[in-house]
Amino acid sequence: MASLTIHSSTTVFPAHPTPIATLSFSESDQIKPWTHSPTVYVYRSPAVTTSAVVESLRNSLSQMLVPYYPLAGRLHWIGGGRLELHCCSAGAQLIEASSTATLDDYGDFSPTDALRELAPKVDYSTPIEELPVLLVQMTRFSCGGIVIGIGISHILVDGVSAITFINSWASIARKEKTVESIVLPFHDRSVLQPQKPLRPPRFDHREYDNPPFLLGCSDAKEERKKESIPTLLKLSKEQVEKLKKRANSNIVTQLDELPSRPYTRYESIAGHMWVCACKARSTSDNSQPTMVRVAVDVRRRLGTPVPNNFTGNSTLVAVTPKCQFGDLISQPLSYAAGKIREGTWKITDEYARSALDFLASQEDISWVRTSYHTKVKVEAPFWGNPNLSLGSWMSLPLYEADFGWGKPCYVGPATLNADGKSFIMPAPDNDGGLIIAIRLQKKHMDDFKRHFYEDL
Repeated sequence: MASLTIHSSTTVFPAHPTPIATLSFSESDQIKPWTHSPTVYVYRSPAVTTSAVVESLRNSLSQMLVPYYPLAGRLHWIGGGRLELHCCSAGAQLIEASSTATLDDYGDFSPTDALRELAPKVDYSTPIEELPVLLVQMTRFSCGGIVIGIGISHILVDGVSAITFINSWASIARKEKTVESIVLPFHDRSVLQPQKPLRPPRFDHREYDNPPFLLGCSDAKEERKKESIPTLLKLSKEQVEKLKKRANSNIVTQLDELPSRPYTRYESIAGHMWVCACKARSTSDNSQPTMVRVAVDVRRRLGTPVPNNFTGNSTLVAVTPKCQFGDLISQPLSYAAGKIREGTWKITDEYARSALDFLASQEDISWVRTSYHTKVKVEAPFWGNPNLSLGSWMSLPLYEADFGWGKPCYVGPATLNADGKSFIMPAPDNDGGLIIAIRLQKKHMDDFKRHFYEDL
């Protein structure tokens, strides 16, 4: 890959004075990585000069940091592995870079180490109190294309709130809206805080336990060490509908209390991915137990709904029941889809409130906090072989980020550093197709891809 040159790094401050305050995080924030989730927005040959791009990004970001003032703040440790945010107008970081490569050199933009260079690099040896929580890198390529790499500390935002910020920022950059006309963000996390006094959990929250290990192993230490690689897989609208149709035929009855409703695209695709992973990882002993971890948005599942303009993390962890490779492989797709549903549908208002109470009761939260996008060591359970962690960006309006030079031709994660981690994302042409980013152990990837498409 050709060389990347950093030309400048500038601190962007809010355009006007902003509140100086301390923002407390909810427990659903605290379990998220404090490190930065790197995302890339790819634009092909926009007819605009580099200086104009940088100036537009800087000015519009400065304006956005007024209503979104927490993104100009700094994190501080408060004990027990928890953090708070000091809203202090310290600013965000804007980096200007260029590359002698072309966009075509990056192929399909799989989240490789090369792609990670197009997102802001963060020096995590720096004290956390000095690290920007928002960093942006603009890279111009020899072909004229541009990549905007964005890193936001995950403890501040989830996917919905991050995309809302980015798309609002883009609308201001292209002068379609002003700061006064965007939907103002809601920063108060109290809607997802446990009640006082703290109640004991009402459920057994096994979603925070270690998932199954490989048979014969008492931990995941060896699996963590094994080489893994990322890939992107594409599904056409027709393939998506075919999977959904197959999941809804030959229904396997599982739980009487599950409402009779067709399996969704997500349930069908997630089930298919789980089955294919089991086939790729399969050994002579198909009694190997396995589970899937998913993030469930509770915005509309709570008795008191979370506001649409909420800027924090409104997702909680859900897990499927423990299954065996053999059952998932031998049963119809509806079996796996049903297990996905069984895991997600249990996240009701009562369950979510119990989970928040459980997390708040932990003296130290560090053992829960995961990270799939950096090499910063974490203590959280390992969701690689023989398990999966399936995220969904399917409903996010990823391709509305037009900064004034057209919509992106691709949006996706700049890295996936954990075996078993994946995202299901909309395709750029908005025709009903999907893109799946997934990382698996290298020895299993070819078999996974073969089963993924053969079984369609």
